[in-house]
Amino acid sequence: MVVRFILVTIFLAAVLGGIFGWKQHTAQQMSAAQAGGPPPAMIAAASVEKESWQPYIQVVGSLEAVAGIEVTSEVGGQVSAINFNSGEKVKRGDLLLELDSQTDQAHFQALVAERTLAQLNFKRIAKLVREKSISKSDYDEARATLDAAEARVTGQLALIEKKRIRAPFEGRLGIRRVDLGEYLSPGSAIVPLEQLDPIYADFSLPERELARVSNNQLVEVRVQAYPAQIFSGRIIAMDPGINAGTRSFRLRAQLANPDQLLRPGMFADIRVQLPQRDGVITIPDTAISYAPYGDSVFIIEQSETGPVVSRRQIETGTTRDGRVSVLSGLTEGEQVVSAGHNKLRNGQAVIIDSKPAPAARGTKS
Repeated sequence: MVVRFILVTIFLAAVLGGIFGWKQHTAQQMSAAQAGGPPPAMIAAASVEKESWQPYIQVVGSLEAVAGIEVTSEVGGQVSAINFNSGEKVKRGDLLLELDSQTDQAHFQALVAERTLAQLNFKRIAKLVREKSISKSDYDEARATLDAAEARVTGQLALIEKKRIRAPFEGRLGIRRVDLGEYLSPGSAIVPLEQLDPIYADFSLPERELARVSNNQLVEVRVQAYPAQIFSGRIIAMDPGINAGTRSFRLRAQLANPDQLLRPGMFADIRVQLPQRDGVITIPDTAISYAPYGDSVFIIEQSETGPVVSRRQIETGTTRDGRVSVLSGLTEGEQVVSAGHNKLRNGQAVIIDSKPAPAARGTKS
């Protein structure tokens, strides 16, 4: 009986001792975790570098045709022939449309006959003047009659030609507005005509940029219809004054457009290229945390226990090929977290992954 009591006592002591020891071990681990912070995070690192850099001014604008009109008729008449198709290319002088001119042609022939009679009469008068059979005033009257007949023929010929509407310049036609047999009043619209090659890109810049831009400066243009393509051109004109309301000035660039991919009215994303700079601080785009209150990065520093990170505010510039220029906040040779910084906090320990960092996010807008 005594032996059984001793055995039960030893068993209970062992159980209670185990429970107490487990609680002590757990408490020690929790204390250690609280003292040491979160476990090290796996991150990718990148060096802050200096390189040659092509800065630019980014702005939006719109495309405009070098020449664009609505082809109209100067005179009225019934459409007798349509010599074009909607959307086709035309050259200067191509005959687009004809108005009925039968009555005008008949009147023209009558005027030609009158001119012929006036010419014959003038020849007779001129002969008589040389023979001094008539006065000089008769000669002058015959000369004036002939000149008037010539003028009437020329005017009627011009009227007939106005009923033959031609393309005033080379370009691409739009959708025709008239039908065969339709009567056109003077000024009636026939078809749009736009000259598309070259094409203009018009945009405005704030007055503070005035000293950084000039004629012949290179521009790059992107449009939503062809996001992967870059269209190059140069500034050809700048307004001489500043708009007092917007404190901005207008510029015009000219772009080659041989394939006529660019069209008037398109929204354009424009970059005005500035002179290249050397020794510009750059980092990968993926290293930056963009926020309304300012951009920042995590700097990797060495402590007694290993690498730790600290957040630092920076001022960023332009983006190129997945790298961002840094205007202030970093120096060459420092290391920044290029991947895995989403859940980091100041002072957190990190483990630097030796694998290549992920691809950059692309151009900052």
